[in-house]
Amino acid sequence: MIAALAKKLAAPFPGTWDRNYVATKVKTDPLYGAVYDELRDSHLPLLDLGCGLGLLAFYLRERGLAFPIRGLDYDPRKIDSAEKVAAALSHTALDFATHDARSGLPEHSGNVSILDILQFFTPAEQQTLLELAVARLAPGGKLVIRSGLRDRSWRFKITVFCDYFAKLTAWMKAAPTHYPAADDFTRILSPHGKVRIVPLWGGTPFNNHLIVLEK
Repeated sequence: MIAALAKKLAAPFPGTWDRNYVATKVKTDPLYGAVYDELRDSHLPLLDLGCGLGLLAFYLRERGLAFPIRGLDYDPRKIDSAEKVAAALSHTALDFATHDARSGLPEHSGNVSILDILQFFTPAEQQTLLELAVARLAPGGKLVIRSGLRDRSWRFKITVFCDYFAKLTAWMKAAPTHYPAADDFTRILSPHGKVRIVPLWGGTPFNNHLIVLEK
């Protein structure tokens, strides 16, 4: 099923690089299945911050989740691709827009996801973004985060190297600024509900963790 889904989601993307990237991510990255598991029983709309090519939204649609999804990313090229692919796949109730989260967040009430972008923010910006995201959770909603965590592991060193490599290849528009530690999420989020932090590296070498706040 995963191989067929990877092929279907990759096919509409323009350019060999994006198609290969999407197919590889769906096949090897545990992120999308983990977010699906967190949101599968929810009917609340999702605000996806740092949505990139919109892959999370397309994955959730293909697995049967029909709640509205709004994806925001500050790279206009990726947003343009996401809009074209949404049309090609005939997915509905999806909205993508170019937006820099440093300027604030739009009105929203539901679930929120922040995946693989916090390292590009300063500590103060991270706290502000997390607090803004919490304020947009509906009662019973979830804030679902994937982030590399700062620690002394070899996984963390590989994570940092690959983030800088992504900047050198122009896949990401910025180099990493600051990686949060597990204690940062506990300190900021625990006053608002139950916080879970679990490893989410799967078969990858990265120091990725899933952080979930249930309001």
